[in-house]
Amino acid sequence: MPDVTLRRVTGRAASLVPRRPGAGAGLVAPGFAHPMVAPLEWAELARADVPLRWAVLDVADGPGQRPDGFVAAATAGLRVRGRAVLGRLALRGGSRPPAEVLRDAERYLEWYRPDGFYLDQCPGGPGELAAVRRLTATLRALRPGLRLVLGHGAHPCEGYVEAADQLVTFRGRWREYRWSQVAQWTARHPAERFCHLVCEVPRARLGEALRVARWQGAGAFYLTDRLASGGVDPWSALPGFWDELVSCVGTTVSE
Repeated sequence: MPDVTLRRVTGRAASLVPRRPGAGAGLVAPGFAHPMVAPLEWAELARADVPLRWAVLDVADGPGQRPDGFVAAATAGLRVRGRAVLGRLALRGGSRPPAEVLRDAERYLEWYRPDGFYLDQCPGGPGELAAVRRLTATLRALRPGLRLVLGHGAHPCEGYVEAADQLVTFRGRWREYRWSQVAQWTARHPAERFCHLVCEVPRARLGEALRVARWQGAGAFYLTDRLASGGVDPWSALPGFWDELVSCVGTTVSE
């Protein structure tokens, strides 16, 4: 049997109590479009009442080939508000050469001064763990205090917890999320170590989605009603219920 247990908001199949949100609880932004194309989205992230923990910066499948003034201005606006900006580094399931990843990381640091990195398409098996640990240790050595988030999209083996500050252990549609299972080992770690990204959430199910995140021990999350179909990136624009989401999360974090 796999090492998982089902935690439902009804409590009928749940054997563990929900963990209260910690200091790292709140919203994340997994990657809006370029600030020149999506100025509203980036401006909303800088709103004083948005409990944003981090936003992913992806200029052109990485930092791009040269500094971008629109990007520099948008990220500076977030840092003034104390919101972390993470440069996106694509690992491609572990197939990308570490030298390429480090080159992108150095460009991000030189051009945009991010607070850390989001390692997208991160592998999660035990066979890749040593390589990911070496990469994250090298990234941390580039500058003290960098925040690292591993974008697995599903539960990795437990050893990855020690390789980063936070793991994305779910990335997908609401219809899968509402009945999803959570690895039992996650209960041994605080909620702020885990993040969930959920698209295609109906407005009427927003409250339920927030409860599922809490029951499953995710301290950080992003919920959107945007569709993941037809080649559309559901994370590139604000959800239709953005204001309601900000209000709900703000109340939860302040409890």
